[in-house]
Amino acid sequence: MSSFISRRGLFRGLACGCAALPAGFLAQPVHAQYGAKTAYSADQALAMLKEGNAAFVKGGSCVPAGGPTRIAELARGQAPFAAIVTCADSRTPPEHLFGRGLGELFVVRVAGNTVDTSALGSLEFSVAVLGSPLVVVLGHSRCGAVEAATKIVTEDAKFPGSIGKMVEPIVPAVRRAQKAGGNLLDSSIRENVKGVSASLTGASTMLADAQRGGKVKIVGGVYDLESGRVDFLS
Repeated sequence: MSSFISRRGLFRGLACGCAALPAGFLAQPVHAQYGAKTAYSADQALAMLKEGNAAFVKGGSCVPAGGPTRIAELARGQAPFAAIVTCADSRTPPEHLFGRGLGELFVVRVAGNTVDTSALGSLEFSVAVLGSPLVVVLGHSRCGAVEAATKIVTEDAKFPGSIGKMVEPIVPAVRRAQKAGGNLLDSSIRENVKGVSASLTGASTMLADAQRGGKVKIVGGVYDLESGRVDFLS
C-alpha cells in the first residue's frame, strides 16, 4: 500500500506544474527502443518548450501524467523531442521549467552547462540514435560555476579539488564578456551559453552533419531564477 501511495504522489508531482501536452500525446505508442523517432520538428519542439515555460511562469497547469500505463510504454523505448544541456543547479530542472513529462527530454546536467566528452557523446546519442531534432544549451542567472570563472579571471582565485578544472572551460567566455562590457557575471553567462552552443558542431562531426542536413537545430537559452522565464538566444 505504501508503494502505491508513493507512486500516486509521483504522478501528481509530475502532472502539476506541467503545460498541456500536445493533443493525443499520451495516446501515442512508444515504439521499439531504437525504432520510430519523434514526429516533431525542431521548430515544433522549441515552440513546445516555450509554451511549457510560459505556463510555468504563470503557475503551471495540471495534466494527466499517464499513470502506470505510460511508464510501462516508456520502458519499451524513448523518443525525446529535445536534448538539453543545463546546469546541475538544483533550481533549474528542465522538466519543470518547460512543463514536460517522462520520455520527452534527454537531459545532460553539469555545473556551468559545459560539454565534455561524456556530455558530447550523450548529445550525439540523443540526436543520432534517438532522433531528437533540437539541442538546447541552457544557462541560468546567478550561476555559481560562471561566477567562479569570473573570479579566476578578475582575482586569480583558486578552488579546491576538481572545482577549478571544472570551471576552466568557462574562462574564455568571461574574457569575451570583459571586452563586451556591462555586468560581468550576466554577460559571462550568456557568452558561455553562446560559446558552448557554437562549439558543439566543431567538436562533433555527427552533430555538424546532422545540422547541415537539417536534422537538428542547436539553440541557447538563459533561465532567470527570479522570474522563471527562459530567454532563448538568437
